[in-house]
This record gives sequence, structure tokens and C-alpha cells, in this order.
Amino acid sequence: MIENIRLSFRGIWSHKMRSFLTMLGIIIGIAAIIAIVSTIKGTNDQIQKNLIGSGKNNVTVRIVQGDWEYDMSAGIPQGFKELSTEVLQELKSIDDVDNASLFRRRQDYEGVYHLSNALNGGYVYGIDENYFPTVGLMIMKGRGFSEGDRKTYKKVCILDKDSAQTLFDGEEPIGKTVEIKQVPFTVVGVVTEVDNFEPAISTISDYYTYRRDSFGKVYVPETVWPIIYQYDEPQVAVLRCASTNAMTTVGKSAEDVLNGNVSTSDDSYKYKAEDLLEQARNIQQLSQSTNTMLIWIAGISLLVGGIGVMNIMLVSVTERTNEIGLKKAIGAPKKAILGQFLTEAVVLTSSGGILGVITGIALAKLISTLNGTPVAISVEAAIFAVAFSMLIGIVFGLLPSYKAANLDPIEALRHE
Repeated sequence: MIENIRLSFRGIWSHKMRSFLTMLGIIIGIAAIIAIVSTIKGTNDQIQKNLIGSGKNNVTVRIVQGDWEYDMSAGIPQGFKELSTEVLQELKSIDDVDNASLFRRRQDYEGVYHLSNALNGGYVYGIDENYFPTVGLMIMKGRGFSEGDRKTYKKVCILDKDSAQTLFDGEEPIGKTVEIKQVPFTVVGVVTEVDNFEPAISTISDYYTYRRDSFGKVYVPETVWPIIYQYDEPQVAVLRCASTNAMTTVGKSAEDVLNGNVSTSDDSYKYKAEDLLEQARNIQQLSQSTNTMLIWIAGISLLVGGIGVMNIMLVSVTERTNEIGLKKAIGAPKKAILGQFLTEAVVLTSSGGILGVITGIALAKLISTLNGTPVAISVEAAIFAVAFSMLIGIVFGLLPSYKAANLDPIEALRHE
């Protein structure tokens, strides 16, 4: 085998231009597939990161009416009640859940002010002590909520960076007052994300998809929620999963736990998980048919390349007829001749496959640089491409190799 490989490389090197032109179809086909797969993988990874966030793996379970999130300003739906600490512990005990929190949220278009500055469209959250660790937020300035704040119903709030900028326009917010529904709250802290992740936004559609809740947020202790909104308002839940792939199953399990605490015969109201992983998959599938078609088109180049390999191997058999006859005359068996030419075909296509992978990676990087398209090189695709090119060598090299192995030695030696 080693001797056959050595002879194959010597034969390829002795006909460099012919060998390169023979490999060209393989190189183009493999390069196109690697570039397409890398672009698809990069785009899909970006979609998933944009929707889910960088490593957050959070699942939010909301109250919905039909397919839409229920607006609590319309009143508490029948059969829903405040969730207990026992329910929270049950959520935390779900497999693959690292942490969980119960909270309330309201989008307020005209109720949050500091002097003449309004947080139009901002969100007000009533949170427990688990919320910040669960969603990946940390105190950047000031302090968090203490147990005393909750027990004494102290009217304090924490802002995120967007709301602090909107309401205070660069001034120091700590210790100052924000009005929520005309109730004064003292700002005690400002939060920021633990992992500073920003989604890639290139179109207005991306903006509305990924920035729909970035109008600024104000956080208050859950105990003071009834002061500004309503008593006995049921909470929704957010869970932090151990991995991205666990988000769907965790969401369904959390739905079952929370819906088990609902006592209503109206099925249009229920707890439903916001499955961002499923949303990412749905967006990825939109271009799947186009991507598959592109790969099939690139595969045609591999077919053409394989026919080129078969053609050049038939030429090689014709050119080396005397050599084959001499080897058979001194006792070389058919399988030795078959192995020699089959090895040469495999080495030829494998070399083309390796060059195609290198070219494909370079092409993917070039596309990324020119168009700003995210790419992610797939090691699995590269290995598969080289293995596939070897298979092409075996398939299309089999006929010429078989022809060489079955030459009559006397006729071969007479060949001019």
C-alpha cells in the first residue's frame, strides 16, 4: 500500500498540469460545499445567539390568551393566583434548571418619569431575590434590594443602563427619585448584564426582532408591586437552563408545573413558555431549501470532477499498457494491478479534496470580509469532504483499474 501511494504521488508529480486540471472539478466542488456549509453554520449560530443571547439560556413562561401574551392591565384572568414559594422550588427542581425566579412585568407608556424625562414604552418589573442571578444581571452602581426593603415595603428601584440614560441624561441617578404611576421611588442601583452581549443587527427587521424589549427597564421589589399596579397579580417565571439544547424541554416542564396551579375551564388562558430555541430553528429553516439546492449544485461539480478522474485514469492505463504487461509477465497478480491504479485514483481525488477544503475555508473568509456574513468553519464538513473525495476516487477509479487488471499480458507487451 505504501509503495502504491509513493508511486501515485510520483505519477501525479510527473504530470503536474494534467493532474491539477483533473483535480480542478473536485477542488471547485469541495470548496463550494465548504464555503456554503460554513456560511450556513455561521448564519445559524448568529441567529441562535441573537435570539437567545450569549450563553444565557433563559426560558420565560408567561400567561397567554390564545397565542398572545396576556395584558394584566385588563385585570387578573379567572383561575390564576399568586404563585407560592413551593411552586418556585418545584420549578428549580426541574432537570437541567440552574436557577428560577418569579416576577411581574408591565410595559408602561406614560407612567415612569424623572422631572420632565419620561421612559416611554419602558418596562417595570416586580422582582424577587432570584431574578438578577437568573437572567444574568449584576449591580453596576449602588446596591441591590435588601431583605429589609422587601419586608418594610420600601419604595426603592433599580434602573438598567438604558433607563438611567433616558431618565437622567448622563447624570448620577443614585439617590434621586423616579415616579412610577405618580408614586415616588428612590433609585438605589443601576444594573448591567454580566456577559455584555449585543446581537448583530443589519436590517430594520432585525431591530424589531432583537430590540423589542430594549426600551429601558425599572426594577422594584415584588412586595411593593400592589402599590403601583394591582393586588394578587399572578407572577410569570424565568428559568436559567444548564444548556441551550435543554431550553425546549425545560420550558414544557415549567408549563406543566405552572398550569397545574391554574383552576379555570377556559383553555384560552394558560402559561406558555417563550421557546426562543424553537424560534431560532424556524428562522433557520426558512432558508434551508435554498441552501440544500446550492449544495446539490456544488455536488454537480464533484460529479464532473469524478468523470474527469475516470477519463484521465483511462488515458493513464492506455499510456502504461506496456508497463502493465511487463508486471503481469513477471507474475504480478490482478489485485496488485487493481490496487495500484485504484490507489492512484484515490490519492488524486484526496489531494483535490484537501486543496478544496483549504480553498473553501479561504473563500468563506473572503465572503465574510466582503459581505459581513458570519461564518463558522465546520470541522465535520471538512472531514466529510475529504472522505467523500476519496469515495469519488474509488467509484470513478474502479473501471480504469479493473480494465488495467484484466489486460492480457501478451497483448499489453505488443502494444505500441
